[in-house]
Amino acid sequence: MSNREIRHYSLADSVIGHVDQALNNIFCKQASQRPYPADRGADSDLHLSTEEKKRAAGLMRVNHAGEMAAQALYHGQSLIARDPSLKDKLYHASVEEGDHLNWCRRRLDELDERPSVFDPLWYAGSFAIGITAGIAGDRWNLGFLEETEKQVVRHLESHLRRLPEHDSRSRTIVEQMKIDEQGHADLAHELGAAELPEPVQELMKLTSKVMTSLAERV
Repeated sequence: MSNREIRHYSLADSVIGHVDQALNNIFCKQASQRPYPADRGADSDLHLSTEEKKRAAGLMRVNHAGEMAAQALYHGQSLIARDPSLKDKLYHASVEEGDHLNWCRRRLDELDERPSVFDPLWYAGSFAIGITAGIAGDRWNLGFLEETEKQVVRHLESHLRRLPEHDSRSRTIVEQMKIDEQGHADLAHELGAAELPEPVQELMKLTSKVMTSLAERV
């Protein structure tokens, strides 16, 4: 993925680029922009029981599905965002989300597991949501982004509690993801994010619960 700035491209070019990126994210393994965090952790996999590996894989599959949705959300939002500088910020945040996606996929490979079979659905639904948020205006776009990232941080905190204590490879990945996601939420707030109505926040939580429940199993 190049470091191109989306604002230099026409809407049609951007749409084509997003479709290409979506297909690559869903069906292909990508190279990360940053080093793999798990390499900082000890090689603890030999000490994980079969049940612990299954639990870790389920949680990393959820994280992979969440990052698939996050990629689509950022792509949809950046496609519609009115402010060119906001487009760039959303694009560069999506690069970090791309790293998360690749890290989770690599960890799943290490655990001999596969991503969720519903990944294309997560991507398509989140892309549509991102476009809808973008149409509502930049402040609401940012508000949706901030609330999404805040909920993701809470999910990652719960995963750190559920992961096997000695699974240092998975834990190191999740910890770095949490730092990045909190940074995205803070950025959206600093850029003037609108506070979403409580019913919208609750609907987002319900949608997230459905996705995580399915992705953890299949």
